[in-house]
Order: sequence, then structure tokens, then C-alpha cells
Amino acid sequence: PYIDAGDVTYKFYPGAGRQIEAYTEAFKNYRFFCRYMAFIDADEFIFPQSNQSITEVVDEIFSSRLKAEGLQINWIMYGSNNLETADYSKGVLERFTRRAENFKDDVVKTIVNPRVIDYIKSPHFVEYFEEDALVEESKLGENRRILINHYKMKSREEFSRKYDLGSADASYGGRGYYHVDNFTHDADNDVFDVGILKYFENRRGRIVQQIDYEKLVNALIKNLAPILTGNIPENFFVGKMETFLTCRALATYLKKTVLGNERGALVENAALNAVNATLDTKLSLADIKLLLSELPNILPLNYPAVENIRIGCLEIISKIKVYLQRGINSQEKIMFWRDFNEFDNLLRMLQVFDSFSHK
Repeated sequence: PYIDAGDVTYKFYPGAGRQIEAYTEAFKNYRFFCRYMAFIDADEFIFPQSNQSITEVVDEIFSSRLKAEGLQINWIMYGSNNLETADYSKGVLERFTRRAENFKDDVVKTIVNPRVIDYIKSPHFVEYFEEDALVEESKLGENRRILINHYKMKSREEFSRKYDLGSADASYGGRGYYHVDNFTHDADNDVFDVGILKYFENRRGRIVQQIDYEKLVNALIKNLAPILTGNIPENFFVGKMETFLTCRALATYLKKTVLGNERGALVENAALNAVNATLDTKLSLADIKLLLSELPNILPLNYPAVENIRIGCLEIISKIKVYLQRGINSQEKIMFWRDFNEFDNLLRMLQVFDSFSHK
């Protein structure tokens, strides 16, 4: 029903070991269409330790820390409740009410502003465009504001089904992580805890807001108003690369849905002009990398500003290559940069430029 209602976008990834691939496609396709992204599994439930929504808690944590863009949340492990078989007439939260006594301080999952993601490092960690973007919830003190309930064990029957399915993440070594011999009733059944059920009941009935197209259009026009009217304040473009790239993605989306071609083209062009103008300001490394990662979606657009953006990015890439090559004097360092996608991303962008420059 959630898929039918348009609340969930579902994509099937057949085969084992494709979790990172799925996560990567998700953040690249939707990074400009959501405030936050959480990378979690189907047996994990984000649990605020108050009656606030997940977004409210994350907003508060981010607003209290300069440059915070990503939040690592600790696991709390739930056990089998000594169940051998699965009763699918009840939900996971109802059936498994016993957990480990202590938090898993060494295992986390991530909620992040997807516009600052360089790449997915593992199912647990992302790599950011810039340092100092990460907040570790475990370092906020003992009174954690938010956790992830991880129902790894469940009943013996369900654990065996996981073994039969194989691992979504190949780094776990295929099926070894959920090998049937690893099932036990002795682990993670120490404490009775139904706090998440109480949280769910307290928030039941809250209205999930549908897409408010009028609000989106108004926000888009507000951000682009100076460009549309020609009344541009001094320093208007400084520090706004992420904003204008978001405006461009939103304009393209709204052009196809509610604005129509003529009005949509007007705001899409304004957003591209804003991106181009921002190239003449002092850009952070995160700004540069975000723009480069978005070029495959910008270059096919038929506006005069696109060519100017292409030329500006060629100049930026040349400067970055010179800067990086100054620090590389061994095979180990070359491999280091390759592992972090630096040269591979730049090469891919150059190939895109070449294909368009010869049209």
C-alpha cells in the first residue's frame, strides 16, 4: 500500500552483494529531493528517545554543531525472545521485546544530508566531500537522543531464512554472517524493553504530509527571484552552490509535473544561470565536488548557461588535477587517491566533457 500511495519508491536489486550499489544509486538520484537520507536495513528501526520525530531530533543535533551534515547512530541489539518459529500475524516490534543490556558503541548507521556525500564507504559509513561534517551520537553523552533498534536474531526460523537468502553486503563473506550455527537464544535477551512500541503508539495517527507542489514552487521562485527580476544584491551568489544546484534539480522536476514547459524552462534557465554565476565566487571543495557529480544531469540541458558551466568546470578540473598531482610521488599515493574516487571521478567528467565538446 505504501508503494501504491506513492510514499515508497521500490527498486528490486537481484543477486547478492549489491547493497552499496543500491545505496549509491539512491543518493545520486534523490540527493536534491530530500532533506536527509538514512541508510538502514529492513530489520532496523530508527528510534528517537523522545516523542519528537526523527527529523526534529536530527535538526536539533545538526543545529547545535557547526558544519554538521551527517549523524552516526548506535545500534541496540534485540534477541530472539526464545522463539523458534515465526508468527507473521504480529509485527517485529511486538514479537521481539528483549534486548542487550548495553549499546553497540562500535557499530553505527548513518543519517546524512545527501548533498555532502562523496561515496558510500560501507553499509555503516559514508565518505563526505569535506571533513568535520560528521556527528557521532555516541559522543553526545550517555543520554542518547536517538538509537537504531536492530532485530538481527528474530526467531530461529527467520534467522535461517536470512542464511538462505545470502548477504546483501558481500563484505560479510556471503552467508557466513547469518550462518545457522550463529543463532542463539543466549544473546541480546537481557532487558525487557517496549519503548519503541510506546513511541509508535504516541505518534500513531500523525498525518504524513503529501507533496505540496505549491509550496515547492513558491520556495523555488523565492530563491531565484533576484535572477528572474534582474535585481541581484551584492554577494548574492556567495556560498550558494548547493542551493542553486538544488533549485536546478527541482526546476527540472517541476517542469515535468506542474509548471509546464514554458514556465518550467524560465525557472530552469534561471537556476542554471545562478549555478554559472556561483562559479565566479570562492568555492569550497564540497561545492566543487557536488557540482562535478551533478554534471551528467546538467550537460544534456539545452540552455546557453550550460556551455559556460562546462567551460568553468574544465578550468576547475585542471586546477584540481595540478593540485593533486603535486602531492603524488609514489604508487601507494596514486592508489590512495584512486580508492577515494578522485581521479576516477575526474576522468569520467572529462570524458563527458569531450563527448559534448565535439557535438
